Amino acid sequence: MGRRVRIEIEGKDAFWRHAFDVEWEHQFPGREMAADSAGHFLVEAEWLKDLERVAAETFCRVTLAPENRQRREWLNSIIARRGR
Repeated sequence: MGRRVRIEIEGKDAFWRHAFDVEWEHQFPGREMAADSAGHFLVEAEWLKDLERVAAETFCRVTLAPENRQRREWLNSIIARRGR
């Protein structure tokens, strides 16, 4: 097993987000993504290009998720304050 990374998958809407899951399972049946309680997925880093390709095919976006959820919430609060 290689290096694992946390990702987020965002769809254009619920239909396309589901389409991503269906297409991923169809193209890569042996590659299971482990979901965590925050709605992120743990995947092999080597899969990123394939994940991005499937995402593009299904109007989705794959981004790396931060390792520390609290840090992300803190950064989002700073960004929100700057936008005021």
